[in-house]
Amino acid sequence: MVKKMRKFSFLIYHNDYDLFLKDLRELGLIHVAQQDKEVPESDELNIFMDKLKKLQEAKKRLKSATREDKVEIPLNVADTELGYKIPGKIEEIQDRITTLEQQIQVSSKEYDALLPWGDFKPENINKLEQAGYVIDFFSIQKSAYNPEWEEMYNAIVINDKSSRLHFVTITKQNNVSEKLQLESAELPDISLKDLSALIKSLKIKREEEVGELKALSADIPSIDAAIADIESQISLKKVILNTNQVADNKLMLMQGWAPADKELKIVNYLQSKDAYYEVNDPDPEDDVPIKFKNNKFFKLFEPITKLYMLPKYNELDLTPYFAPFFMIFFGLSLGDIGYGLFLFVLATAVKIWKRSTMEDSMKSVLSLVQVLGVSAFFTGFLTGGFFGVQIYDFNTSFTHKLRDKVFLDNNMMFNLSLILGTIQVIFGMVIKVFNRTIQFGFVYGISTIGWIVLLLSIIFAAIFPTLLPMMGTTHLIILAISGIAIFLINSPGKNIFLNLGLGLWDTYNMATGLLGDILSYVRLFALGLSGGILAMVFTDLALGMSPDNIILGPLVTIIIFVVGHSINIFMNTLGAIVHPMRLTFVEFFKNSEFSGGGQKYQPFT
Repeated sequence: MVKKMRKFSFLIYHNDYDLFLKDLRELGLIHVAQQDKEVPESDELNIFMDKLKKLQEAKKRLKSATREDKVEIPLNVADTELGYKIPGKIEEIQDRITTLEQQIQVSSKEYDALLPWGDFKPENINKLEQAGYVIDFFSIQKSAYNPEWEEMYNAIVINDKSSRLHFVTITKQNNVSEKLQLESAELPDISLKDLSALIKSLKIKREEEVGELKALSADIPSIDAAIADIESQISLKKVILNTNQVADNKLMLMQGWAPADKELKIVNYLQSKDAYYEVNDPDPEDDVPIKFKNNKFFKLFEPITKLYMLPKYNELDLTPYFAPFFMIFFGLSLGDIGYGLFLFVLATAVKIWKRSTMEDSMKSVLSLVQVLGVSAFFTGFLTGGFFGVQIYDFNTSFTHKLRDKVFLDNNMMFNLSLILGTIQVIFGMVIKVFNRTIQFGFVYGISTIGWIVLLLSIIFAAIFPTLLPMMGTTHLIILAISGIAIFLINSPGKNIFLNLGLGLWDTYNMATGLLGDILSYVRLFALGLSGGILAMVFTDLALGMSPDNIILGPLVTIIIFVVGHSINIFMNTLGAIVHPMRLTFVEFFKNSEFSGGGQKYQPFT
């Protein structure tokens, strides 16, 4: 459910405004309302945003640099001033690394070019040139080489091991390349040995720079401190920009929101500061921020609601209403006792192992995995699969009794999916009645009540024809009453013809959409069935493909079993999250007439 909020209006003399904002931040409970008009551009705010972006990128860069290292670097004490300097340090180190990588790339190309010629000293070539000899280096296809060049130009083959042939000419002529109609090769003025040493030294320098970059990850707390500081400045600047100036800019007018249960604390604080304020209930047109107020169980499912969008202040929070369905749908989609048990044990082990260092948000996620694992464990008994093994095939009195009480075959599972879909869709329509009543009044929910009564009467007549004969007198009276609500009271205050037209339109949408909505729930049966079949296949492969060897046989069985079921658990768990989420967001939210669009409550602190 959504917490009740109160609207605060503040009027501050412009000379006292900075001090008031400081007090308001210390209080840390007021969500400052955004102006209806467009907030003017602010160069200062843009500078803050640019700094924040650089700090966030710096943190991401340092985490990326140390992600592959298994050794944890001890963290230094947070220093906000140092945190602001780190992006510049990272940029300097990165520039040096880039320069070294370019030098390594160029040197490596020179090394590759020099390698076929072998290791020789360039100064010896220079001595020959000083003595009047011209040395030319050539690289050609083997088929193009003419042995007569050895007599004519003193050609010497240096390397003919590859597809190309490398040779030199030693003459006192300056135009050998023109006579041979070949282009002489330009070689670096360094020996192969020295070039290799240079590349090695450049790589060492690069590793030193990378090490210096990784060492900066010890100052991630300083980056976090700088991020918190800049976000605080951004928040302050946004508050200033969302303050109206009145009375010739002498007074500052601000509005904000706070939970109703914090009103007394806020009022006492403001009275101690001699601030002028007013407290009111929200108006219908106000864009009130949203803060959830759910118990521990339903709170686990709030991230799913937030993935879609937050509700408006004047509509129901659907989290408590879809949570039980989502839990059951997950279990049916996963469809295996062993898989559910595995998820529960894994989430529990991680919570215990990382208990001291884990953030609260991660603990909530693992708690949700535990709940979903328990759901998959118990719903798995409906089909009896345990890592692909059918437990009801065991000839024991316990499994026989359990099978008689809870086992459902494929037809029953198919029907169960449709029944659950029908229940959730109709329940969504009931929520729609409450939503309309809260937002507009009870009369706006009467047409939906008519549809609910009509659908329930048809279902009841189909199941219990002796109690309520289909199209009997009693049923016809119920249908007539429902028809009046559907066709004549669907748009209160409008003329009868408009109501009739809208009723026909609703009937068309209901006839075409309702069946499709309910049939969408067949995916619960399909996912559970496919996952169970794959689990059985992997188990059969693990047992059937193992060789008849006392050592190798069990090893192969374990490898196939672990790898196969790991893939299946991953894929099935992903499907068991995505598809129930789809049913929640599309079928349930649509039939509940959930509009959403609320903004998150973010106090100025």
